[in-house]
Amino acid sequence: MTQTTAGGAGVRPGSDSPSHELDAPPWLRVEMTLIGAANALRNAYDVRLAPLGLTLSLASLLAYVAEFGPVSQTRAAEHLGQGRAATGAQVDRLEQLGHVERLPDPDDRRVWMVAITPSGRAVVDQVTEIDGVLRAELRSGISRTERQQLAGVLVRLQRNLAGAIEGTSPTPTQPPRSET
Repeated sequence: MTQTTAGGAGVRPGSDSPSHELDAPPWLRVEMTLIGAANALRNAYDVRLAPLGLTLSLASLLAYVAEFGPVSQTRAAEHLGQGRAATGAQVDRLEQLGHVERLPDPDDRRVWMVAITPSGRAVVDQVTEIDGVLRAELRSGISRTERQQLAGVLVRLQRNLAGAIEGTSPTPTQPPRSET
């Protein structure tokens, strides 16, 4: 049995959540929940990494260079799924902090390779420690099975999004099942 709120969404008695996601106002739908969770996750990492002078984006680039470097700025941008200009600004910042250095590419003098410095390697160790602690906190109360299920759904969602962007997503042949 559901009750209807002033906004028209069905709500289960004794619960603040809509009885069905489609009944919810736009700000309560699963997509907005995902966006909110992603923003909160990024913020949590940014807060934890701030004492190192890093953000999640800078730490991700630094960890990538530590693992796969020296790499070109273009390759790093592609791996991180961001533009070359944004990656260039991040490399500039990490270089100012002394965590990376640019080296000439021996095969192409037009290209600069980004390499980790000893200071950068030490910071990556701190980032890894911060990441481990934060992930443990984030996973508290969520079983391994639940995390695996969530990961599977998110991978499917990413595929659907890629298909929607490319215009190749299949058209649903039947409406979603109601979970009542």
